[in-house]
Amino acid sequence: MTVPSVIDVSAVEKSFGDLAVLRGVDLDVERGSVLALLGSNGAGKTTLVNILSTLLRLDAGSARVAGFDVASQPGKVRESISLTGQFAAVDEVLTGRENLVLIARLRHVPDPGRVADDLLERFDLTDAATRRAGTYSGGMRRRLDIAMSLVADPPVILLDEPTTGLDPQSRAEVWRTVRALADGGTTVLLTTQYLDEAEQLADRIAILHEGRIIVNGTLVELAQLLPASTVEYVEKRPTLEEIFLAVVGDHGGGLS
Repeated sequence: MTVPSVIDVSAVEKSFGDLAVLRGVDLDVERGSVLALLGSNGAGKTTLVNILSTLLRLDAGSARVAGFDVASQPGKVRESISLTGQFAAVDEVLTGRENLVLIARLRHVPDPGRVADDLLERFDLTDAATRRAGTYSGGMRRRLDIAMSLVADPPVILLDEPTTGLDPQSRAEVWRTVRALADGGTTVLLTTQYLDEAEQLADRIAILHEGRIIVNGTLVELAQLLPASTVEYVEKRPTLEEIFLAVVGDHGGGLS
């Protein structure tokens, strides 16, 4: 049985003056899945995210999010999504709870206090609820940012390079959060430059290059594009990230 697409992009084009950034992008994301959009700097990843979030108008083609057209139904699209950019948009003067209550009130959500407390518990931030967000670690600040984006429980979340600048432990915290979102039925479109991030999180991976999606598939499907591998004995050495996490362990501050 085919799973319906929650994000459906067809032949989307976008130019800035004489610079053609998107040259006919086709993309779909299934409900409750994580799609990682890869591409080098300037490939157009953020431009596509901005079109899907109605911050930019497309020049040609069509795009629908949660069944709504981004051009003709932008209000409905905004009600169905949340966008988290490369930098956490928390108010560092407010406490974690105050940040969440503020967003809940702005979105006219009933019982803002209860919603805030539920999200603090969901994102393991209850113990830090009354601390100013400016005292949070990078991973905690990013988790609070994602929690704020989920105040109205949108079915689609757009994450534009959410772990940029984070240390390995904070990245791992965000990864667990994103995976939990998808497991709970949220559809996630994730842009990233970290290949290991895509490997860890994505159900499908799409590569945007020179304005077009040139590859779209599961990690297994993408691996089949390469020549058959030969079997060799290789001594496996731990990665630097594995060494860092093993050495730091519980002494790295964790969720502090």
